[in-house]
Amino acid sequence: MSAPDLVLALHGTRSAAGQGVAAALTEAVAARLPDVRVRLGWADVLSPTLTETLTGTGEAVVVPAFLTAGYHVTSDLPAAIRAAGGRARLAGLIGPDLLAAVADRLAEAGGPGDAIVLAAAGSKRRRSLDEVAEAARQLAKLVGRPVLPAFVTSATPTVADAVARLRAAGHQRVSVAAYLLAPGVFADRLQEAGADVVSAPIGVHPLVVEAVLSAYAAVVARELDLPDALATASGVERIA
Repeated sequence: MSAPDLVLALHGTRSAAGQGVAAALTEAVAARLPDVRVRLGWADVLSPTLTETLTGTGEAVVVPAFLTAGYHVTSDLPAAIRAAGGRARLAGLIGPDLLAAVADRLAEAGGPGDAIVLAAAGSKRRRSLDEVAEAARQLAKLVGRPVLPAFVTSATPTVADAVARLRAAGHQRVSVAAYLLAPGVFADRLQEAGADVVSAPIGVHPLVVEAVLSAYAAVVARELDLPDALATASGVERIA
């Protein structure tokens, strides 16, 4: 019995830089799992779609490279798995493990400043919004600064409104921490929010690679119940 494929599911983007992050992340994960086939499937905009990647595949674990459980994660990805025959399993989110990476990117940009806006893409799903709020609380503990959650689209407050609110509260140097994985339209909009510092998206940070590996390993160990020898050969023992 061989280890299942690892399929990274990412939000589609027309940004060449965003596509480059996706390719680099796929390569970085594959380098850590030499005995596992690692592939990419897009949730929208680009091809191959997740369904196309999964079609004809045997056992696979889909790791959503998303930070919160918005519409793509809760609806589109399960639908894509069903459309491909339903033989893949959906792993957990990587977002909760990446706040230290967010803090690193903010420090690289010259932050954290006096207060921070944690800028997420946005969603109409309450679960997703709650996850961003919790991430803001955890980031505040990590960096020792007040942090407000805000959104680029689909939810309030907007990033610009959150920046203005922090300034009105007396914070002179306000930073925006991008709670985004890759460059693209949403990341570009953060530059218009009026902050003193704007961090880059998380990108191919070592913690992103570790989070993907851990999500894959959790499914292999708990659901597929592979023998220990196979888990060791596939690299799962190193990351579990």
